[in-house]
Amino acid sequence: MIYMNEKQLYTEASIEVSPSQIEFKDLELFRTKIADDLVETLIMSPSFHLKKLCYWITREAAYKFGLYPASIQSLYEAKAKQALTHFTVPAINLRTLTYDLARAVFRAAKIINAGSFIFELARSEIDYTQQSPQEYVSAILLAGIKEGYSGPVFIQGDHFQIKAKDFFQDKNKEINKVKNLIKQALEAGFYNIDIDSSTLVDLSKSSLDGQQRLNYELCAQLTAYIRSIQPEGIEVSVGGEIGEIGHKNSTPQELRAFMKGYNSQLKRVKGLSKISVQTGTSHGGVVLPDGSIAEVKLDLNTLKQLSRIARTEFHLAGAVQHGASTLPKEAFHHFPEAECAEIHLATNFQNIVYNYLPSSLKNKIHTWLNKNYSNEKKPDQSQSQFIYKTRKKALGPFKKEIHSLPLDIRNKISSALEEEFSFLFQKLNIKNTKSLVDYHIKPIKIKKKREEF
Repeated sequence: MIYMNEKQLYTEASIEVSPSQIEFKDLELFRTKIADDLVETLIMSPSFHLKKLCYWITREAAYKFGLYPASIQSLYEAKAKQALTHFTVPAINLRTLTYDLARAVFRAAKIINAGSFIFELARSEIDYTQQSPQEYVSAILLAGIKEGYSGPVFIQGDHFQIKAKDFFQDKNKEINKVKNLIKQALEAGFYNIDIDSSTLVDLSKSSLDGQQRLNYELCAQLTAYIRSIQPEGIEVSVGGEIGEIGHKNSTPQELRAFMKGYNSQLKRVKGLSKISVQTGTSHGGVVLPDGSIAEVKLDLNTLKQLSRIARTEFHLAGAVQHGASTLPKEAFHHFPEAECAEIHLATNFQNIVYNYLPSSLKNKIHTWLNKNYSNEKKPDQSQSQFIYKTRKKALGPFKKEIHSLPLDIRNKISSALEEEFSFLFQKLNIKNTKSLVDYHIKPIKIKKKREEF
C-alpha cells in the first residue's frame, strides 16, 4: 500500500472530480486497491488537506457501493414495540488498526448474515487513539467496501461524557465541549450518540430525583441539541446512562426517577432509544497484580429487570451493558436471555492486538508509558497492573508504527479478531439480523460537497 498525493488520487483511483460530485470510472479497482491506499493516506499522510479529500471520496464511494452511515433508531423502536429481545446488539470500540479490524467485523457478519452491530468510539478514545470522527468513519466505510458489505452501517459516539470536575469548575465550558464533539461526530456520520452525564449523579442527596437531577437535566439538554442539528431525514439514536460504570448497581427506582425527570424536561422532540445501567462490571475489568483480570459478579437478574422496565414502561429498546469485553466466554449467551438491548465491547479487542505486537514494539511502548505516565502509577500497583491500565494511551502516539507492522502480523491480528467477533456474534444471537435491519432502516444519503469535510 502507498499513500498518495492529490494528483495520484485522481489518476490511480480513476476518478474525475468537480466541486460537487465525483465520477468513479472503475469501482472494482477502487475496491481491490484504492481502498487500501486511501487508508494508508488517511493514517500516514501529514497533509490535512489531503485527508479531507479522502473523507469526501470515501463517503461518495460508499454510496456507490450501497454502504451508508445510519441511525439504529427505527430498529430500536421495533425492539420496543415488537419485543424483539432475542438478540443483543454488540457495540464494538476499535482503538487501533481500525481498518483491519473493521474488515474482520464485516467478514464475520457476512458469514452469518448479521446486520445488527455497531462501531463506536468514546470521547476519551478519540483523544488517546488520535482518531478523529471523520477518520474513524472513513476507515470503517473503506473496510465495508473492501469486504463487499452493503446496507446500513451504524457508527456511534460512546460515552460522550460530561466530566464532573470540569463541569463544576465551568459548567458552560464543559457543556460546550460536548456539544462541539457532538457536532463534529454528526458531521462525520456518527448517527448514534450515547450521552453520559451519569458522572453528575449525586448519591449524597436524600431523594432519587435529587440524585439523578443533574444527570437527567443535562441528558435532556444534549438530546435537544442533537435533535436541533441532526441531518434532515436522520433521527439520531440517543442513549442515556443512569449509573456510572464501576460504581454501585442500578435499581428500578433509579431508572424510573431518571426517566420521569428526563421526560419532564424534553418537550416536542424524540427522546432516548436505550438506557445504560450498572450491573457489576467495570471498564477494562479489575486487574490483579499479575496482570490477569478478576472474576466479575455480573447481576443478570438486575439487567433483565431494568431492560423490561425500560421497554414496557418507557418504550425504549431496553438496557445497555457496558464494560463486558473481558467477561468469561461462558457469560455472553446470557445477554439475549436477559433481554439486554446492547452490549459495549472494547478492551479485550485491544488486548488481542497487544498479544500479537512484536516484543521490540511492546518494550518501546512500555518504556514510553513509564516515562510519560509514571505519575499515574499508584503505590499499591504492580508494574503489570500499571502497564495494563495505561497502555491504551500509547495507541495514538504509536498509531503509525502499529499500522506499519508487516502484513503477516496484521493478518494474524485480523484473523484472531475475526474469530473473536464470530464467537460474540453467535452468542449474542445476531445471526440473520441483516434482513431485519434492511427492513427497518431505510437508506438516507447525506450529500456533501468537498468543502464541507
